[in-house]
Amino acid sequence: MSNDVLVGWEKGTFTAASITHDTYRRGTGPGIIVVHEIPGITPAVAKFANDLVDAGFTVIMPVLVGTPGKAPSGSYMASSMAKVCISKEFTNMALNQTSPVIAWLRALGRQLNNELVEKGISSKGIGALGMCFSGGFALGMMVDDHLVAPVLSQPSMPFNVTKSRAGDLNLSPDDQIAVARRAEEGCQVLGLRFTGDKLVGDRFASLRKLIGDAFIAIELPSQSKKDHSVLTEQRDEPSVQRVIEFFNEKLK
Repeated sequence: MSNDVLVGWEKGTFTAASITHDTYRRGTGPGIIVVHEIPGITPAVAKFANDLVDAGFTVIMPVLVGTPGKAPSGSYMASSMAKVCISKEFTNMALNQTSPVIAWLRALGRQLNNELVEKGISSKGIGALGMCFSGGFALGMMVDDHLVAPVLSQPSMPFNVTKSRAGDLNLSPDDQIAVARRAEEGCQVLGLRFTGDKLVGDRFASLRKLIGDAFIAIELPSQSKKDHSVLTEQRDEPSVQRVIEFFNEKLK
């Protein structure tokens, strides 16, 4: 394990909704919250976050599970997956429920947005990006009006062990209504996935049904059964650039 990939990042702690997590922050400019995938903030996740910093954004990465800077391995993936499965912060199996950790993420987003507005850095709002198990978290954060650039990369929770779960968006009925309202008001959602990624299930179809043309889908032909992490482990460079463009369009 090495924290070399996080050189220049400021470590902090944030508490809200009876939940506390460490955070890493770097950069200047409009704000983006990047929520890591399983197993944690890997070197590939940090590389993507640094790309956003280099593009002129303030980036905060919460540490929800895992050891920051540690490279993925089979045992590390299994360990982080087990923590996600047993934690009460995440809705892993239940349908039509918003994960409790999203309340914490919303509070983090509010604090970041208020700070940037008060300092005169940004007045348009903030962005959020989730990936894998956190892929749908940006959608849950979209309930707040200051979240104007939600990005969902390979959203994979709740785990799609049944057909109904495969299309579930990890949102309560009230949050689904709020997200649909935001979309009607003009808030667009960017989604990315590999077409053969079974972990994503039918969620892109559910997004189209919920928010219609407000959903912008990037769907990449799978080259391998292992293709999953569009922006990190199986990084697709044009997709990375499209995400940066989306944030530029919405936040600057």
